[in-house]
Amino acid sequence: MDLVMFDVVVIGGGPSGRALARACAQEGLHTAIVDRRPERPWTATYGAWADELPPDTPVKTTSTTVRAYVREEHRIERTYVILDNARLHELPEEVTVLQRPEPARHTFNATGARKGRAEQTAVGTVIESDSTETTLMDWRGDGETFLYTVPLGDNRLLVEETCLARRPGMPLSELRERLHARLDPSAEEERVRFPLDAPRAGGAFGAAAGFIHPATGYSVATALQLAPRVAEAIKAGKDPKHVIWSPKARLVHAMRKHGLEVLLRFDAEETKDFFEVFFGLAPELQRAYLSGREDLTGNVKAMNTLFLTAPAHLRWKLFF
Repeated sequence: MDLVMFDVVVIGGGPSGRALARACAQEGLHTAIVDRRPERPWTATYGAWADELPPDTPVKTTSTTVRAYVREEHRIERTYVILDNARLHELPEEVTVLQRPEPARHTFNATGARKGRAEQTAVGTVIESDSTETTLMDWRGDGETFLYTVPLGDNRLLVEETCLARRPGMPLSELRERLHARLDPSAEEERVRFPLDAPRAGGAFGAAAGFIHPATGYSVATALQLAPRVAEAIKAGKDPKHVIWSPKARLVHAMRKHGLEVLLRFDAEETKDFFEVFFGLAPELQRAYLSGREDLTGNVKAMNTLFLTAPAHLRWKLFF
C-alpha cells in the first residue's frame, strides 16, 4: 500500500493549479504541486473583471474605461484588470514542487482543458501605445472576428484578433493574416486556442474541471475565487466537489452551454445583432451572465431579457 505523504497534490502548475496549492498551504494543509518545468515563464495574458477577484489578487494594470464596439459604441460600467503573472506564479515555501504525482488524500488535475469541439482562437501582438482603455470587443469589420485591446503598462498595448466561437475553431494562420492586415506587426505573437465546451470533470480544478465560461473563454478568475473555498472545505473534512460544482453552478453552466450552441448558429451579421442587444442590457444583467457562476436567478433573468428584446429574426435561434 502506498504511503500517503500529502494532504493535497495538485497536478499542473498554471494559474489555477498554483492558486489552489497556495490556498491549501495557507490552510496548513501539507501540499504539493506537480510541475515539470516550474521556472518556465507564462506567455499568456490573463484578464478579468475586478469585481470577480479576491481582494488580494495581484494586478498588473487596471482599466476603468472599458468599451465594446458592435454597430454602436457601448461603455461597460465595470473595471477590467490584467493579472500580474510573476506574482501569480509565486508559491510559498510550504508547497513542495514535484516532478511526478505522489499519493495524497486529495489529488486535483489542473492541467487545463483538453476536450471539446467548439473553440475560441486568437492571435495577438504587443504594440507601443499610451492607452489606458480596454476595448473588450471591436466588431467593426466583417463580423467574423473582433479586436481585443488591453493596456499592459509601460506604454504597451496587447492587440488580439479573436474568433469568439467556432466549431472547429478558426485557424490561427487565418487570424494571423487578419491581424497583419490591420497592424502589420513584427513583434512576437501571442496565440490562444482552447475549447469552450469542455465537460465538467470530477477530481479536477480550473479549466480541466470545466471552469471555462462557454460564452467568453474566461476561467482564471473563477479558479482564483474558488481556490480558498476548496482549501477551507478540505481543512474542515468536507468533500470539495460540492464547492467546485454546486447545484446552482451546474445549472448555470448548462444554461451557458446552451447559449454557446445558440452563438454557434449565428452568422456574422446575426452575431453583431446579438451583441448589440447584449450590451444594451442593464449592467447587473450583463454581470450576472458574464460573472455570476452561481447566480441562477440573475442568469435566468438575463437570458429571458435577451430573448424578449432581441429582434424577431434572432428569436427563433435563441429559443430553439
